[in-house]
Amino acid sequence: MAEAPVLYSFRRCPYAMRARMALLVAGQPVLVQEVSLAAKPAALLQASPKGTVPVLLMPDGSVLDESLDIMAWALHRSDPEDWLGAADVALVARNDGAFKHHLDRYKYPERHGSDSAAHRAQGLDILVDLEARLAATGHLCRATRGLADIAIMPFVRQFAATDRAWFAAQPLPRLQAWLAGLEASALFAAAMVRLPVGQLEPLRA
Repeated sequence: MAEAPVLYSFRRCPYAMRARMALLVAGQPVLVQEVSLAAKPAALLQASPKGTVPVLLMPDGSVLDESLDIMAWALHRSDPEDWLGAADVALVARNDGAFKHHLDRYKYPERHGSDSAAHRAQGLDILVDLEARLAATGHLCRATRGLADIAIMPFVRQFAATDRAWFAAQPLPRLQAWLAGLEASALFAAAMVRLPVGQLEPLRA
């Protein structure tokens, strides 16, 4: 394990969640270092000066510091569930762009000086589109989970958690079931194991 890549991660970060899930499903050995965002380690900042997580530092010193790049790297090495066959680049881009924009301004209105209710409504419009997709296949691209599901789920989870009662009351039964199913999976449980800050720990399925 000494030559395994090191993943700098933060448990609750949705970008880090999806990277961890891809590494796990690919069976890719990595050592995880849980970081404190208030006291980022020097090694993280040296590897990626922008200081965001996740960051994957390879034994040869090369670095991947975008979650989708980490997912793609892992899945190109091993993709037992054919996640790359259910990627839908445009759908993930809308999640990372428009939906993330509204999510941040719904969840953190004081930080952005935003109208929380207006951004919640605009985020909901995107979720209604996801509901329609799920009606056809059960997951976003097909009957089983793929990259698009795992890339998007952590952000829908964050949106839902902002006001659980409100989310539960929305006419989104398929989306709610999809989210609940992914949250209840063994994969998500393994990705969300609490690790001590600052220590290198194997990522275990």
